[in-house]
Amino acid sequence: MADGAEWKELFRGVVFPWNCDHIGHMNARWYAHHFDDAGFHLWTVNNVPQSELHGRGVSMVVAQIKIDYVSEMKAGDLLVIKGGFSRIGTKSLTHSMRMFNADTGKLTATQECIEVFFDPIARTSAPMPDDVRERLTPGLVSLDDA
Repeated sequence: MADGAEWKELFRGVVFPWNCDHIGHMNARWYAHHFDDAGFHLWTVNNVPQSELHGRGVSMVVAQIKIDYVSEMKAGDLLVIKGGFSRIGTKSLTHSMRMFNADTGKLTATQECIEVFFDPIARTSAPMPDDVRERLTPGLVSLDDA
């Protein structure tokens, strides 16, 4: 297992006024939206394109998501999300992401997501292909390095 591999930039965005709630900061649904968009890029930047997995008849399904809101984002703020895979099992893995204010570098939110490999025909969990595990393992990030 890699010891503290590099967190990779996955997504950049802007907080629009319509992303904000009645208190004037970005609503929770938009944090989830941005993290979800970043999650699609996570696979490709780690040399495992989802299109390849789908072509092999393998998919992933989300089993659990946890978001911690650290500091608010307001309309006009620029955001950047970095992430990486933090745990690899036999049928599931965990990826971790951090959202920052792009101008200040201040941490604004974190997300931990557990995804399960899934056979879309049998509609059950499936083992992770060995070659996928081999490609992802060297890039495991340490949660202490975020």
